[in-house]
Amino acid sequence: MTNYTKLPAVLLLADGTVFHGKAAGKIGTTTGEICFNTGMTGYQEIFTDPSYYGQIMVTTNSHIGNYGISNEEVESGRIQIAGLVCKDYNIAYSRKQADGSIQDYFQQQNIVGISDIDTRQLVRHIRDKGAMNAIISSEILDVEELKAKLSEVPSMDGLELSSQVSTTETYTFGDEKAPYRVAVLDLGVKKNILRNFDDREVYAKVYPAKTTFEEMEQDFKPNGYFISNGPGDPAAMPYAVNTVKEILNADKPMFGICLGHQLLALANDIPTKKMFNGHRGLNHPVKNVIKDHCEVTSQNHGFGVVQEAVRASDKVEITHVNLNDQSIEGIRVKGKKAFSVQYHPESSPGPHDSRYLFDDFIDLMK
Repeated sequence: MTNYTKLPAVLLLADGTVFHGKAAGKIGTTTGEICFNTGMTGYQEIFTDPSYYGQIMVTTNSHIGNYGISNEEVESGRIQIAGLVCKDYNIAYSRKQADGSIQDYFQQQNIVGISDIDTRQLVRHIRDKGAMNAIISSEILDVEELKAKLSEVPSMDGLELSSQVSTTETYTFGDEKAPYRVAVLDLGVKKNILRNFDDREVYAKVYPAKTTFEEMEQDFKPNGYFISNGPGDPAAMPYAVNTVKEILNADKPMFGICLGHQLLALANDIPTKKMFNGHRGLNHPVKNVIKDHCEVTSQNHGFGVVQEAVRASDKVEITHVNLNDQSIEGIRVKGKKAFSVQYHPESSPGPHDSRYLFDDFIDLMK
């Protein structure tokens, strides 16, 4: 598998912008919404984050693949990104602990990518023009043919994707004798979230996306509920919004991350919107307005809650605000044991400034 010669490849954006580069990964064609991540490390965790399902990832760090692939450093059972765009695609790797190269990894999982393009120029373009669909091909080099294929790709706006990445069967994580039991609604949960629960003496049971509150309650009788991260448009998930409403009505402790944050907002009549450009990276400053301190956060989302609606709501209060654009990064429901954040306190990759949120959830269950 490692015998590999870089062939030409083309990246075409929905606005007609074309980039020519070299093939990376499997020879083929892929489509998705193009976005960029500003993280300097953690490429494998990014590849396997279910929240990136259906998206072509542009990495702003120059070297990708340089420390190889480790079977332990995954956030789900497979690569979730639709494709990769990078500057330097490093098949040779330097880390002794690695299990293989990025090229072997991508070929095994049928991932198409493109390298050797000016990613700085591309990121500036996406930043100015907004997130849009794109196509990568190392088998079709005719731009007009690629335009025809790209025109058939649906917008991320209105897409329900969580049911495609969620587990199909329930499973448990942690020590069965642990003092706390948490039901996890899997909309695309990352493994490091489950590891953080296990570290805090939580026995978690993970349920498929469309499991009802009644089913989880009767099956597991948990001390609390966790609503996970995941891909797609939260407004296209009435089944999950209804589950969150039922948990709230039962007055159970609840914690939501990322997509779970958006669903908690929708359950309180606060609408969501598709962002011009999402927040994706490891260095986003967020202010905890309750404790009056700042934390550097890991983020990955292309949808957000409508800021004006949150501020006008009498059902929730704001707990966290993004210091770059003042978007709402955290809420808690008045009179309930329920709160959520838009970012990723489990990081992986990213800073550990926000791990205290897991402890706050444990406190609600005590």
